[in-house]
Amino acid sequence: MRRFALAALLLLSLCLVAFFALAPGIAERSQNVVRAHEPAQVSVEARALHDDLLIGDWHADSLLWKRSILKRADRGHVDLPRLIEGNVALQVFTAVTRSPRGLNYETNAADAPDDITLLAMGQLWPVRTWSSLAERALYQAQKLQDAADGSDGRLRVIRSGADLDTLLADRAADRTVVGGIFGIEGGHALEGNIENLDRLEAAGLRLVGLQHFFDNDLGGSLHGEDESGLTDFGRLVVLEVVRRNMVLDLAHSSPQVVRDVLALTNIPLVVSHTGIHSHCPTPRNFADPLMQDIARRGGVIGIGYWASVTCDDSPAGIAAAIKAAIALVGEDHVSLGSDFDGTVTTSFDTSELAGLTQAMLDAGLSERQIRKIAGENMVRVLKARLP
Repeated sequence: MRRFALAALLLLSLCLVAFFALAPGIAERSQNVVRAHEPAQVSVEARALHDDLLIGDWHADSLLWKRSILKRADRGHVDLPRLIEGNVALQVFTAVTRSPRGLNYETNAADAPDDITLLAMGQLWPVRTWSSLAERALYQAQKLQDAADGSDGRLRVIRSGADLDTLLADRAADRTVVGGIFGIEGGHALEGNIENLDRLEAAGLRLVGLQHFFDNDLGGSLHGEDESGLTDFGRLVVLEVVRRNMVLDLAHSSPQVVRDVLALTNIPLVVSHTGIHSHCPTPRNFADPLMQDIARRGGVIGIGYWASVTCDDSPAGIAAAIKAAIALVGEDHVSLGSDFDGTVTTSFDTSELAGLTQAMLDAGLSERQIRKIAGENMVRVLKARLP
């Protein structure tokens, strides 16, 4: 019996080791898919333009997964080697802290089972993150800082306008330098306590998304149950974000939250990863008039790379969505917002962005328009907002 018990214990231990070693990779491969595809045919003209672009992306969830963003991975969409290969200068890395099972675009209950708790446990995040959303955000902020510290200067965390200016100047001589900006996807990471904004700001937080897939204590979600506006706590957070020179992200917020924010602020706002409703009429995209209101304030719309916002995730399909966005809000108010590594299926990863440059040229966009969409509009907002 003792031998049997020892053998059973050994087998259980081996199974647990295998689970914690293999399950995170299996989970990500099933969630962040790059469909099998032929490499894009990129002309000499498009390659030369792409290599000269300043490229920025408003949204990637790469910090959520159990892999180093310093090493080229065989799964997911984003890591430093692929950012460099794709000529990306600026990447917002957003912390996901709570996500309702199913990720329904129509409606989700605030108390729906949370997949991030299971992911935090399964990936052996620190125990403090298992029950605290603030700690999950702080842990992901530390992952980004640790990556920057171990990158030999190739990855830098951008905290200020001065950091941004230095990065842009250095990239004139070295295209292998990438700036990372830390954000949160949903103000529920504050856990209803404004002091957690202090902690996250100190950890590098510069972009604040108010909601994710469910209503929270700041207000209603685009995918929540009541489409409510800002709460008192939500108004406090918005005013603090403005005061602290952070960027305010409206992606996933309810239309009423957007209207409340527009009435409360006079800063350029961001919808970091989305599409245009008249081009792709899905519940994930705001109505066109709301997008125009955001643009009139000087804001930017980040066009995503997955079919639920573009109705076609090929480079040509994304270029068509960008063209529709330009027609709706103007070339000064459109950016890139991939949602890479955000539980989406795409037709390319960040190393293959030259294919999107080719598609934008093929769609008839001018070089001036492509430069604005690729990164200049993003930089304009960052320079207006970063401390």
